[in-house]
Amino acid sequence: MNAKSYINRRALPAFCKRLAMVAAVCGVLGISGAHATTLTIGVPNNNDQIELKKLSAAFEKANPDIKLNWLILEENVLRQRLTTDITTNSGQFDVLMIGLYEAPLWAKRGWLVPLNNLPPEYDVNDLFKTVRDGLSYNGTLYALPFNAESSMTFYRKDLFASKGLTMPAQPTYEQISQFADKLTDKANGVYGICLRGKAGWGENMAYVGTLVNTYGGRWFDEKWQPQITSPEWKNAITFYVNLLKRDGAPGASSNGFNENLSLMTGGKCAMWVDATTAAGILYNPKESSVSDKVGFASAPVQATPNGSHWLWSWAFAVPKTSRSQDAAKKFVEWATSKEYIKLVGSDLGWASLPPGTRMSTYQIPEYTQAAPFAEFVRKAIETADPTHPTAKPVPYTGVQFVAIPEFQSFGTTVGQSIAGALAGQTSVDEALQTGQAATERAVRQAGYLK
Repeated sequence: MNAKSYINRRALPAFCKRLAMVAAVCGVLGISGAHATTLTIGVPNNNDQIELKKLSAAFEKANPDIKLNWLILEENVLRQRLTTDITTNSGQFDVLMIGLYEAPLWAKRGWLVPLNNLPPEYDVNDLFKTVRDGLSYNGTLYALPFNAESSMTFYRKDLFASKGLTMPAQPTYEQISQFADKLTDKANGVYGICLRGKAGWGENMAYVGTLVNTYGGRWFDEKWQPQITSPEWKNAITFYVNLLKRDGAPGASSNGFNENLSLMTGGKCAMWVDATTAAGILYNPKESSVSDKVGFASAPVQATPNGSHWLWSWAFAVPKTSRSQDAAKKFVEWATSKEYIKLVGSDLGWASLPPGTRMSTYQIPEYTQAAPFAEFVRKAIETADPTHPTAKPVPYTGVQFVAIPEFQSFGTTVGQSIAGALAGQTSVDEALQTGQAATERAVRQAGYLK
């Protein structure tokens, strides 16, 4: 044995000790030889998405090389964060939950990864065509639908029976108002009507947009002149403000979808007009105290049926700025697959499947048995028509939104003004004048209005 090998052997224990310390530190820091890909996912704090986070452990188990980092935010905050991220190329997110409004606009600007070449087992033709088309640009899908919805009327059958009332299959807003007056029982904490009041283009304006449509109103005339101070808008918003002040829950101007869902499942609302996605929660005894007392009808109409019920889908997209696009696509395909939908049924209950995305969902016996609303919701989604949202001609598409990039800004401003009128901070006339000015300024600066 020479001197050199003798020295190396004497140094070996110390060298091995150092290696062990490095390995321990790496373990604490989560560093391994096979580096895991971490996907950052931004979703709204809705029930279906919270269930997805819970069940995503199954995805991570099947894909140990992929870790999921969830950012679950209130809807308005999420939209702001995702819009800022995509427009500034920040690259903070790998998976975005967006909708029918953003998908084609962002795809047109080259911000999203095309979701074509999907594997045969994904069965893209199983997706409802109306939803698939809405998430496409130039015939290419840029987002995969997680759930899809229209709007409908929910009501308490027991409360209607106690007053000798009958909900028609297609109520008018005049009838809704009469029912609300008779059903309001504030002494016992029951309110005749619950409607969205929280400001936001996708919060109160999702509902208010359909209300204005069915009153015969529109956002713009054919020449892009805003119509927010028109008689139709004034009649619709005056009705809305007066109805909620008279028969709505306290603090209505702060209540969005989730707040009203909580009121309805807690037995506080006699009627609620909102997203069809709520049906699965309201009819699930695990989540609703009134699951055996809920009835449903079409969204109300007034002067015209055009645009009385909306069309929306929460969908997953992958931004071009993601450094992990292949892993992100794998997750998006799993979260919107037939297998995931059935996983929800096994875990949460068959009434609560993510609705409106796949034709095969409506062929699952357990779902059709547990969800008496299933076929009704399917028809509502299929009959919502973004290309003819109003009785009068318009230069835009979209039922409860205007499919132009500027809508996020002026839609939110109008929503804030109307929430202010509901809260008693301003009059309806002042709210509409503020909205008119902001909208006109936006479309003039963008070049729509000459």
